[in-house]
Amino acid sequence: MVGFDMIDMFAQSQGISLTRHHFKALFGEGMVEGVPVLLAKPQTYMNLSGESVGPLAAYYKLPLNRVLVAFDDMDLPCGVLRLQPKGGYGRHNGVKSVIYHFRKNREFGRLRIGIGRPPGQMDPKAFVLQKFNKTGRER
Repeated sequence: MVGFDMIDMFAQSQGISLTRHHFKALFGEGMVEGVPVLLAKPQTYMNLSGESVGPLAAYYKLPLNRVLVAFDDMDLPCGVLRLQPKGGYGRHNGVKSVIYHFRKNREFGRLRIGIGRPPGQMDPKAFVLQKFNKTGRER
């Protein structure tokens, strides 16, 4: 959910409309400072994100080092961002799916968005899917 929120805010700030449905994703194209940009929000289950991202990147012949996958990360404190040019998937099954659909190529960027750990005994799946409170959203 946090990755989608980030894409929505970025798209709105750049005047990019995400209204087309393409490769199992809500999709939009635009220009940012003269550079063409494609934004996509996979509409698959999160753990199957690669089913959307892989074919989309292949269709547009995107070099993987020009792809950035944004996703939530419970291992980072809320509001902390970590940008990595490449790497593994950690324990994130959505990123694992992307790697699989990129034919095991890991040479794509990752924007990890910290959401912190769930409070108390809260189910991590429920925590990831919830809408964050005002303080969490501001971070």
